[in-house]
Amino acid sequence: MTKNLLSAKIIPAVLNSRNYRLFFIGQGISRIGTWMTNLATVWLVYQLTHSALMLGIVGFISQIPCFFLTPFAGVILDRCNIHKLLILTQKLAMLQSLTLATLTLSNSINIWYIISLSLFQGLIDAFDSPARDTFIKDVVNKQEDLPNAIALNFVLVTGARLIGPAIAGIIIVSLGSGYCFLIDGISYVAVILALSSIKLQTQMLAIQKTNFWKQFKEGFTYTFASVHIRAILQMLALFSLFAMPYPTIVPIFASEILHGDASTLGFLTAAAGLGALFGGIYLNIRPIELHSGKLMVFATAICGVALIAFGISNVLWFSLLMSLIIGFSGILEIASSNTTLQTIVENDKRGRVMSLFTVTFVGIQPFGDLLTGSLAHKIGAPNTLIICGSFCLMGAFLFAKQFPSCNELQT
Repeated sequence: MTKNLLSAKIIPAVLNSRNYRLFFIGQGISRIGTWMTNLATVWLVYQLTHSALMLGIVGFISQIPCFFLTPFAGVILDRCNIHKLLILTQKLAMLQSLTLATLTLSNSINIWYIISLSLFQGLIDAFDSPARDTFIKDVVNKQEDLPNAIALNFVLVTGARLIGPAIAGIIIVSLGSGYCFLIDGISYVAVILALSSIKLQTQMLAIQKTNFWKQFKEGFTYTFASVHIRAILQMLALFSLFAMPYPTIVPIFASEILHGDASTLGFLTAAAGLGALFGGIYLNIRPIELHSGKLMVFATAICGVALIAFGISNVLWFSLLMSLIIGFSGILEIASSNTTLQTIVENDKRGRVMSLFTVTFVGIQPFGDLLTGSLAHKIGAPNTLIICGSFCLMGAFLFAKQFPSCNELQT
């Protein structure tokens, strides 16, 4: 009996939905390729420039479009066919990866090509990221399965984060970064085919035709008038600024402090992915009521401690352990924020609220990348992570003090 209950929680009923299964499988294959490209890109940038500042600049360029464009994308999502939009963004992302592969394999790559293609990918992600979050609800058969679908989606993303970098590290050492980009480009075929096979009911494709700017303003008013939504986004903004840029300077630790190579970077990234996978499984098993402000505060504080410890470590096994904790606490913060928002937001404003979630989660991170890269360039990577971890700790304390009832964010 207990075994059956446990199996039911580990393998959620949401997987009975054909549409969600297609979405899940396609995204899983594609995400592995995406994480391979992410690791190959930072390694290639560092190999070309040996500059912590340039690592920060590339990270900034690749994500800054989300900050400026995603609020407008949210209005578009509440007005358009998200299914067709997602298919388009996957085709454009495939083009970007294959172009990067062609330039690298032909030895024509340089830092300016990487910056340009990173900007192009950022423009795609400004629409793709909130569309993915919003689309999950459309491919779930039962409303009560939505929280598990969101948590399971994070398990998928973080599982890919575990597998992708580990594969990428081996491929970079043996064949070179270009083959990582090539595999990523090919992987988009799976998600395009999966999305094309999804069949939605007509009522799920309802499109709003009211004034664009009125909807834009309405989304901001609704979001920031809600104490609960505003609190979630504030906490996530702090986390995105000081904790999320951590991967940007990990190549410095792998190469200069731990005296490793691309495979060392792959193991460090994979360790964070393993931690995130554990976090996603935890959120999928635990009751939805525990996805609260208290959990967000706890996750940010634990991540702060792990960042500080990683910054002072010069031993590989300890750095791997801290990477695992960073990944675990990170997914608790991000997934619990996403799940709580998706649960409390009104359906007709979901696209706009989730676009602001993407701005907070992804759009603020480039400023953190730029800040982290600049600090690492001036005071060194270890001191930079110690500072970032300290801000996470202070932020968690202030958030808990400012919102004494933050453990009741979900209503």
